[in-house]
Order: sequence, then C-alpha cells, then structure tokens
Amino acid sequence: MTVKPPPFEYVVATSVDHAINLVSQDEDAKFLAGGQSLIPLLSLRFASPTLLVDISRLAELRDVHRAGDVLHIGALTRHSDIHQLPLVKQDAPLLSEAAGWVAHSQVRNRGTFGGAIAHSDSAAEFPAVLLAVGATIVTRSADGERRIPCRDFFGSHFQTALRHGELLTGVELPRHAHFNRWGFSEFARRKGDYAIGGAAVNARVDERGRCTHVRAGLIAAGPGPTSAEGLDEALRDRVVDEAAVSEAVARVEGHLNPESNVHGTREYRRAVVAESLRRALLQAFDLDPAGTDRRTA
Repeated sequence: MTVKPPPFEYVVATSVDHAINLVSQDEDAKFLAGGQSLIPLLSLRFASPTLLVDISRLAELRDVHRAGDVLHIGALTRHSDIHQLPLVKQDAPLLSEAAGWVAHSQVRNRGTFGGAIAHSDSAAEFPAVLLAVGATIVTRSADGERRIPCRDFFGSHFQTALRHGELLTGVELPRHAHFNRWGFSEFARRKGDYAIGGAAVNARVDERGRCTHVRAGLIAAGPGPTSAEGLDEALRDRVVDEAAVSEAVARVEGHLNPESNVHGTREYRRAVVAESLRRALLQAFDLDPAGTDRRTA
C-alpha cells in the first residue's frame, strides 16, 4: 500500500482573502489547517491536490466569542480548546463534552474544528452536535460570506455544501440556556477509535417539566451526519420518563440506515446507535442513574 503523498506545491496563506484567491485559481487546490484528516488521505493517495494552501497561521480564524445569544467558534480552534475553554463549557456544554471523545490527545491538540466539520465524517462527534443544537456554518469565498444551516450543509459520504474556493471560517451555535438539557453517548471498541455508534441530544423543557423541543444528531447512523428522524414528534409536549424514551428510540430506530463495515453488521450498528440515543436521552432528561444534572454541567 502506498503511504507517500503525491507531489504538490505548498503555500502559506497570509490572510483569508489570500487563501481564497489561491484556491479559487486552481481547481485541484485544497486548504490545509490541522491536517489530521487531509494528511492521511494524501498519504494513501485518496486525495491528489496540486496545491496545498496552509491557513493554520491565520489568527482571525481562531476567535471564540459571544454575540448576543450566539457563540461563535472560529474554524482554526483546536479540538482541545473546545474541550477545555471555560466559555465553550458554559455556552456549549454538549460540544465541550463531545470534544473530549475525539480520537486521542495528539489529534485533539492539532485538529481544527473547521477541518472536522468540513470533512463531514458520519462517525465524527462534531457534526452530530451541530445537528443537535441547530448550528449555522459560516463560509467565505470570492463572492462574499454565506451562512448555511447545518441541516443543509452535511451531505453523504464526506460531502458538504462547500463550493470550490469557499472557506469554512467559523460556526455559530445558540448559547446554552437554563431551559436546555443535553446528553451525549458514544460507543467504540477502544477509547479514541472511530465510533461504532453514538448520539448527541439537545432538548428544551418548560416550567412544568414538559419537553417543548428535542433534537439529536447521530454518529455512524448513515452515509453522512444524520439527525434522529421522528424524535421531536415522539417527545414534544410530554413529561419524559423512561417509557417515553424507549418509545421514542424505537420510532427513530426504524429510520436508521448504518452501513456494514469491519466494525459490525448493519443490524449490529443500528442497535448500537439506538442504545446510544437511549442513553443520551436519559442523560438529557435527568433519568440517568448516575444522576448527572445536564442543566448546569
């Protein structure tokens, strides 16, 4: 097996506009950030760009800040920062939790948030979280800026709504509020391995404890990042208990379409995703035997 990248030119971008201009002029050019997804693809020759434009030194893409009810996370923010930054822990606790499940510390210290989103791996944690919270993807190209709802951003098998020459610059997430509840569960054979299945849950409850809205992003549940179909309809306007959770999971499970691979059959992986969703829902609605309070965590 070939493990040597094909020849390519390499340029360090001095600004976002510089990077966009370089990639726009070459249909075989690619952006390079942390390299945790692209470099393995190059080594296996699954990707053969003629030009790599390194954006890793663009400080403007590392910005993490609040803007009203929105948390903005720059594309070059490292996975480890998302896991550790107090601002992210407070305003996006589900995302912070999920970041701790990404691969190993070496990858988390190099990998970038924007790179993971643009890679659009169905087995990755961040796309599932963005689907659960209803995030917005911010991009820039020679034509200007776009804001893309994440439900319209992710496609099938590593495909996204990004156009050639368009750079993912950041992500906007609704800030966590006191009426929000969240849960996260993932299963892999060894810690740090790609997930066999998982789920990220984001819910809202009213003052009576009734669920007013719930959404879940699923990990390794289909050919691309996947939302839990039918979940909101199953739980909305209910005081959620274990029976309601079981009923909702059964409803979602019928829509799951994971692919068989070396980690298990389609049927096995569907069961893993369903169980992960059940556990994440129990956490979100404080039904977890561990007793974790997902309102303030």
